[in-house]
Amino acid sequence: MRRLSPLACALLAIAILTACNSNSAPGNDREAQIDPAPTPAPRMGAAEALSGIVVEAVQPETMTDADIAAVRGLEGRCSIRLTQVSEPSFLYRPGGPATIKLNGKLIELSAAGEQRFAAGGLTVQLRPVEGEGNAGLPEHDMIVMLPGVKDELGFRGYRQCVGTGEDDG
Repeated sequence: MRRLSPLACALLAIAILTACNSNSAPGNDREAQIDPAPTPAPRMGAAEALSGIVVEAVQPETMTDADIAAVRGLEGRCSIRLTQVSEPSFLYRPGGPATIKLNGKLIELSAAGEQRFAAGGLTVQLRPVEGEGNAGLPEHDMIVMLPGVKDELGFRGYRQCVGTGEDDG
């Protein structure tokens, strides 16, 4: 059996390692000046955003930094995050409008009662839950009622408020 010389092994190792540095897929490991700036999801009404899709399969999505900037940031708002470390899936001003990300779209909702928001047949109801997560954020249920669907969708998340005078965040 023939053995490789130490020099041949070293050259082979260098060749393998240099090949590992040629990742062409977008992601966190690429240079910021190469990747295009992320664009926010389109903003549209509930009826338009949910038309022509199987609404039973719709789930709230995590907003990106670009999405949050497109809806004027976090200041003066509360958010519902599906995990304590994720970005929000739902943003609202206490007593004011809200935004949810569904089907890759940012959907604006109007206040429709105490922690209730609605537009175009879509309704979101927030309910505080006794308890808090490890980071101290209070738990909340987010109930999503989609147009034309008889069953509501329930999600447990965490509320965080920024500059609203609310007691968390």
